[in-house]
Amino acid sequence: MDLKQQLKVTIDEAIKQAELVPEGQLPELKVEVPKDKSNGDFSTNAAMVLTKIARKNPRDIAAAIIENFDQAKAGVKEINIAGPGFINFTMDSKELANVIYKVLDQKENYGRSEANNEKVLVEFVSANPTGDLHIGHARNAAVGATLSNILDFAGYDVTREYYINDAGNQINNLALSIEARYFEALGQDLNMPEDGYNGKDIKLIGENLAKEHPEYKDLDQKERIAEFRNLGVELEMQKLKTDLEDFRIRFDNWFSETSLYESGEVDSAMDKMTENGYTYQADGATWLRTTDFKDDKDRVLVKKDGTFTYLMPDIAYHYDKVERGYDKLINLFGADHHGYINRLKASLGALGEDPDKLEIEIMQLVRLIENGEEVKMSKRTGKAVTLKDLIDMIGVDAARYFMVMRSTDTHFDFDLDLARSESSDNPVYYAQYAHARICSILRQAKEQGFEIDESQAVDVIENEQALELLKKILEFPNIVKGAAAARATQRIPNYIHDLAASFHKFYNAEKVLGEVEEKTRAYILMIEAVRQTLENALGLIDVSAPESM
Repeated sequence: MDLKQQLKVTIDEAIKQAELVPEGQLPELKVEVPKDKSNGDFSTNAAMVLTKIARKNPRDIAAAIIENFDQAKAGVKEINIAGPGFINFTMDSKELANVIYKVLDQKENYGRSEANNEKVLVEFVSANPTGDLHIGHARNAAVGATLSNILDFAGYDVTREYYINDAGNQINNLALSIEARYFEALGQDLNMPEDGYNGKDIKLIGENLAKEHPEYKDLDQKERIAEFRNLGVELEMQKLKTDLEDFRIRFDNWFSETSLYESGEVDSAMDKMTENGYTYQADGATWLRTTDFKDDKDRVLVKKDGTFTYLMPDIAYHYDKVERGYDKLINLFGADHHGYINRLKASLGALGEDPDKLEIEIMQLVRLIENGEEVKMSKRTGKAVTLKDLIDMIGVDAARYFMVMRSTDTHFDFDLDLARSESSDNPVYYAQYAHARICSILRQAKEQGFEIDESQAVDVIENEQALELLKKILEFPNIVKGAAAARATQRIPNYIHDLAASFHKFYNAEKVLGEVEEKTRAYILMIEAVRQTLENALGLIDVSAPESM
């Protein structure tokens, strides 16, 4: 239990001891770090929250809490009431310094919570295998991977999944496009379908097939299209997987849409919704009564011609997710999918599941900015900027860091010039430089005969900037928990920046390798704890922690 948790427990005990609220009626109380340092290390508004229940003035409630509060147990040096009833706590510096030992003991697991029993499936990217990944996919990939890392670190059982859209009209058009390029390579006129794909990769696939399999021209078209469909999806997915791997994105499962038809899952989902009374026939089509679950209108599942709408396999896919035993389903969708939320959640209700089991995070648009102007085209190809282009422009570290810096519900202007700069204005450079600087100091310390010795006392740390740095280290486990609960990936880079800033401030104010040996040894332990925490936090967004720069 960290200091903040211990403080909260001790506050709860003091409230019970003071008999301020009836048994079992104590609400969830918050302990926060005040923005104004003069208000101590931690603060709670518990007295104001309890006013209605206790039927007393908040300052009187605060006084009763303080009277029954065990300062020694919570590691509190000073406690006072401020304003209308805020209770402010100043921690004993010795207790703050003990976080160093915790970090050194837990190392790469510092900040990790104990495993819970909640199984979470995070589905992200899921781009159609018909072309290159673009900037929107890059944001989706970075946020999805980071959210998965955070949830895993916070104790959830996380599965990362990519849904391969390898069925439907788009894939049929892909096969027809390959066929058109195939026959073009064999000397025939190009007969590209109206909604065909004109990318260079499709032309190359057609040319290679013409060289390696000229016999395909003699196949029945249905058989040939089936062959081209499978080959096209396989080759496009290989390319997507390579790009994602280069972006440090990994998946536990690659789930095929086609498998839903082959396994009978589509029919099973339809039967389930019909059995539950949520489907009906009208105008020659089969409809789903999504308006029973807050959707603005009912949705067609089977068209007049007997074919499924694109919604039906999506419902079957989510039915499969539920059947696999996941407690929470998290989908990361592009900005153009906002209208899809209610109908997909409604389908879960029609399947007899809680619609709130499904969470959909919408990724707002990203604009690339260079020299103050929006970049829409790749200098390399003259076409839309791809994920591969972005990596080539600024590298994986900067791309991953910048893509998770902002809340997903906001539009994001990605400043390429800033991402390339080697200055303190560049947040990823600023954070990595802090880590590299610590590593440099530790190397110097070793050369001077100072090793990391965990038996060394750290209670000599009293410098104001050092204590602020310790408090920042102490925050990390709760930052991770909060980011996981709120699905707020931007909290991690925000924390990384704050931790780096606290270190730089300490470094500029105090000499680590000073003249007092006892303090030097304590500082060495402290900055190693900072380094480890920084590495752990950077790891959550899959950004490297360099030892030199």
